[in-house]
Amino acid sequence: MQNKNYYAILMAGGVGSRFWPVSTQDFPKQFHDMLGTGDTLIQKTFNRLANLIPKENIFILTNERYNDLVFEQLPEVTKRQVVLEPAMRNTAPCILYAALKIQKENEDAVMIVAPSDHWIEDEDAFTDNVQQAFDFCSKNDALMTLGIQPAFPNTGYGYIEYDKSSEENIKGVNQFREKPDYETAKSFIEQGNFLWNAGIFMWSVSSVVKAFKANQPKLFSLFESGIDVYNTDFEDDFIRDNYGKAENISVDYALMEQSNNVFVIPATFDWNDLGTWGSLYDKLDKDSDGNAVVNAKTLTEDASGNMIRTKADKVVVVDGLQDYIIVDKDEVLLIFPKTKEQDIKKVLQKVKDKFGEHYG
Repeated sequence: MQNKNYYAILMAGGVGSRFWPVSTQDFPKQFHDMLGTGDTLIQKTFNRLANLIPKENIFILTNERYNDLVFEQLPEVTKRQVVLEPAMRNTAPCILYAALKIQKENEDAVMIVAPSDHWIEDEDAFTDNVQQAFDFCSKNDALMTLGIQPAFPNTGYGYIEYDKSSEENIKGVNQFREKPDYETAKSFIEQGNFLWNAGIFMWSVSSVVKAFKANQPKLFSLFESGIDVYNTDFEDDFIRDNYGKAENISVDYALMEQSNNVFVIPATFDWNDLGTWGSLYDKLDKDSDGNAVVNAKTLTEDASGNMIRTKADKVVVVDGLQDYIIVDKDEVLLIFPKTKEQDIKKVLQKVKDKFGEHYG
């Protein structure tokens, strides 16, 4: 029997522009089967959360333009569970809004905030870590996060520095550190008490609402003024009129970096944020030449280390190409060096400037 006080906020509002041309503004990566498993990323995340949390308590937080996509891919969810942002305002405003809605429905709720587009291999270990966090948060005034054991000095993630002296599995957080340069990242790993910040958070609704009130009084006051209409027919009007007034601020900066009751669990599962084609390549099976293929039928000669993705059963012939991203989607074909994958965002902008918004 699942605990009716357990809730989740599944964050599904991002655009994932580094996965262009598959991920576009109208159809972003969380709604695609990026791994070729038969499930989209949002479906996989929803099912993973449903191992612990009642399905009816999983709220999908997304931009209003993705409303139809959510219901198409998660037909079991109801209108109550889909929380729509009328404007892009980073993570703090939408988390506060959802937390107030949940608190009004159930003041004993404990909740997880989880991105919809991450890859997690050992789902049982994930569930165990979340259960441990929920047990702690239901008894303590705590803001918690799951930190990932760093596999190498990654400069693309923020880091969490935790209290080295703690023998417990749940550790106090000393500070959050911004994305470092390579030498700094190396020193973090050598110190042994740094974790990657995965953006997965757990807390009781009373703790998170209290933290917003203390650290972001202006933001709190804006959303708290709608408390009477939350979970009623008048909520949409209030949000449409007020959401755009919210500051554009991340929950890391708004709460986690300002609070002194922050704890971390070093995760016991493998994780990847699937932020780029290269990170997807890392997680896929490869052929004998190290080519990762999704959907395509390939004939390769002197070709290795490539990421190849097309529509189902498309035949792709590659000769003499190493370490490239080859992605075919409708009217766009991308052939791009893996070493320059961080530039795909810039290329997308150039394509839109030259050929029109339709291509992005």
